[in-house]
Amino acid sequence: MARAEGGKAAAAAQERRVRRVLEASAEETDHQVNAAQLIAFDAMEAKGKERLALAGKALQASPLCVDAWGILASEAPEGAPLTLDLWRQAVAAGEVMLGPWRMAAWRGEFWSVTETRPYMRARQGLAFELRRQGQVAEANDTLRGTLALNPNDNMGARYILLDWLLEAGAVPEASALHAAYGEDDSAAWAYAAVLIGFLQGGEAGAAAALPAALGTNPHVPGLLLGRLPMPAVPEFYSPGDADEAAVYCDTAAAGWRAAPGALDWLARAAPDDPPPARRPRAGA
Repeated sequence: MARAEGGKAAAAAQERRVRRVLEASAEETDHQVNAAQLIAFDAMEAKGKERLALAGKALQASPLCVDAWGILASEAPEGAPLTLDLWRQAVAAGEVMLGPWRMAAWRGEFWSVTETRPYMRARQGLAFELRRQGQVAEANDTLRGTLALNPNDNMGARYILLDWLLEAGAVPEASALHAAYGEDDSAAWAYAAVLIGFLQGGEAGAAAALPAALGTNPHVPGLLLGRLPMPAVPEFYSPGDADEAAVYCDTAAAGWRAAPGALDWLARAAPDDPPPARRPRAGA
């Protein structure tokens, strides 16, 4: 018994020694990464050859500069094997830089901890490139992991994952994800409720959710059904306006098309008249 307790004490002492070494190493690594990150921020603002050169300079300062790897990945051709390798390298660099102890300690609070943001951006980039290259299951898993790390979802990963799940017909998981963020009052969530209602309860299920969706944003049916021309997808929008509807339709239309009969039902259920034009904002 005494020998066993002594062994445990020795193991605990050794673990403390290892942790002290890790903490000291992390301090030096963080210093190097922070210096590289400043260069990466400059690269984000640059274009063309200067952007690439600055990303390379950041990696020379620290090969664990996640955003530098992400910049290279974003500059590489979409769909190329190299591009996927670079996004994987960005994520791997982030995991090494953070270390398993901080990954575990900060789980659930990622993004609110500033040091995790480059890693979270890399995960998002990896998910898109995986899907672009046909690796759909891994792309979905990547977003699931992102939401587990940051349930507050500052990056909007839930919208992407929900669209992908609905397009794939993964209705139970889509419904559970939708319910997990039931307080979301966006057009995307309101019209997802309509589509999920249709997939789970037919026309009656969709009809129950449609009035709330129309109240949230009346422009969506016209764009989904082609009654209104689809504008260029804007970078910014306001809740309830046509720009928000365009952003939603750009990413969610595939899910509606994948649900047999959903658009036909919407064409019968939604008002024929387009919503009134938006009033110009003050000072416009």
